[in-house]
Amino acid sequence: FSCNLSDLLCSLLGLLYQEYRDKSTREEIETRRLQDSQTDPEETSPSEETPSEAEPTSTTENKAPPQINLLRNSNSRFNLWQDLPEVQSSGVLSILQPDEIKLQEAMFELVTSEASYYKSLNLLVSHFMENERLKKILHQSEAHILFSNVLDVMAVSERFLLDLEQRVEENIVISDVCDIVYQHTVNHFSVYITYVSNQTYQERAYKQLLQDKPAFREVISQLELDPKCKGLSFSSFLILPFQRITRLKLLVQNILKKVEEKSDRESTALDAHKELETVVKACNEGVRKMSRTEQMISIQKKLEFKIKSVPIISHSRWLLKQGELQQMNGPKTSRTLRTKKLFREIYLFLFNDLLVICRQIPGDKYQVFDSAPRGLLRVEELEDQGQSLANVFILRLLENADDREASYMLKASSQSEMKRWMISLAPNRRTKFVSFTSRLVDCPQIQCVHPYVAQQPDELSLELADVLNILDKTDDGWIFGERLHDQERGWFPSSIGEEILNPKIRAQNLKECFRVHKSDDSQRRKLGSRNRQ
Repeated sequence: FSCNLSDLLCSLLGLLYQEYRDKSTREEIETRRLQDSQTDPEETSPSEETPSEAEPTSTTENKAPPQINLLRNSNSRFNLWQDLPEVQSSGVLSILQPDEIKLQEAMFELVTSEASYYKSLNLLVSHFMENERLKKILHQSEAHILFSNVLDVMAVSERFLLDLEQRVEENIVISDVCDIVYQHTVNHFSVYITYVSNQTYQERAYKQLLQDKPAFREVISQLELDPKCKGLSFSSFLILPFQRITRLKLLVQNILKKVEEKSDRESTALDAHKELETVVKACNEGVRKMSRTEQMISIQKKLEFKIKSVPIISHSRWLLKQGELQQMNGPKTSRTLRTKKLFREIYLFLFNDLLVICRQIPGDKYQVFDSAPRGLLRVEELEDQGQSLANVFILRLLENADDREASYMLKASSQSEMKRWMISLAPNRRTKFVSFTSRLVDCPQIQCVHPYVAQQPDELSLELADVLNILDKTDDGWIFGERLHDQERGWFPSSIGEEILNPKIRAQNLKECFRVHKSDDSQRRKLGSRNRQ
């Protein structure tokens, strides 16, 4: 295969990856809306697959269908696998089971989306990075921070795409793609970790250049206006690798939901998914590491200890939540008398392993007067206490800085703020609804229809079409949820999503989720038994 194959497939698509991704996720949302509106969905679940599903492959092999001339057909536009002329004329659509056709579509989407991604990466390099005017403006170190190892990422994408294209050309019915995904993830995808870990530096450098170098700002604006960018911003090209590695994991999940259970294809899909999950987690950790370290140093400088000093900075410690609450003073018997004056402000810093309780003092400083390990915290909500004691909860420190038990009656500014503190302080406390990991048959669910960027450490950033289990919700418009595809938890505004009302669709979502993560569960069980031994 020549190096022009990728360009041919990109011309076939005609879409930049940003457009492709947006189109794909919006279609996913609309499909779910349609399914959710049906009172009796006709879709059969994976357990109802017919035994003959695996047969068509051998039948089509006997027929020796023609190769797909997909990569040489530059007049075509982006299509479904079943819309390709070669597929339609071959007669395979009348032989294959509907579930196998869905699987073919899922595998084909992984290939075409990689081509679209490669096209966008190529534009980032050729149009922006290699622009002569931009080269003259940027110092070599600035260019390195801004573009990082994008050339390595593009080379990896090209090699990956060539292998995928070769597989598509072998047979009109795609045998598998997850084995290719697995090999490339294990052997080549570490370049993504390097690129994504640089993201904090990259964002900071970009903002600084826009602010300090008018010539840089002017050239970037002119380059963005070029028709080939299709109105997309330079920054949307810079974040492509992070978006792609996350999306690739979801595309493999989609294939995994459609392969035959206990088949070779299920095994390779599970292996590919597990390796991608490792890369995605390493990317996330890389991004967090730098910002967390800087944040911990900043907090350490602000704290003054009235009690025995606790070292704050640690490689394994990070901030979960911080903020102001009202502490109730005086004996509990006087709660009902002049309650407003009974409360005084305190400030909490909650880390993943430690709670620090302070009072704010002049000079943007905080005086620490108590602390406790996070594992020794308990919370209890006060109910039906009247307006003055609304949003009040009890925080118990089983062992505080003085090695004794202590209790604090705390008042939050709203119901959502109270619940957010309670869940952060005692994460194993039962929520209103129970997580899917409890293996319950049903749980309220929501799908994201507007992207959301987390504003606080206890919030969850959401992408379009994310599906989450609702674990808790508040009267003032906040939801505590658990995302199905990676089991990450956090708060987000209810306005960004639409609840999934059809119980059959919710059950199907859970079933698919269990299937995707079953290899993770078995690993955890093995690890647990080893630890117990």
